[in-house]
Amino acid sequence: MPQFMDVHHGMKGITADQLMQAHRADLAIEKEEGVHFERAWADPESGTVYCLSEAPSAEAVQRIHERAGHLADEVHPVPLTA
Repeated sequence: MPQFMDVHHGMKGITADQLMQAHRADLAIEKEEGVHFERAWADPESGTVYCLSEAPSAEAVQRIHERAGHLADEVHPVPLTA
């Protein structure tokens, strides 16, 4: 299944607990779109959050994030990994 890296901006000051809550909100509904969120990272200073997922499409990733209440600003395919 294709992988995607999505980016959220404007989350300055996000805490580890808030990141985990957002990630859990995605996990709770991810199967409805055939998505699996593998991991999330955050930089509280810049307010940037990154999520790595496997999904049928970028649109499926965005739908889950939107329904969970934190729409991604960017969704990028990850065609190669090492």
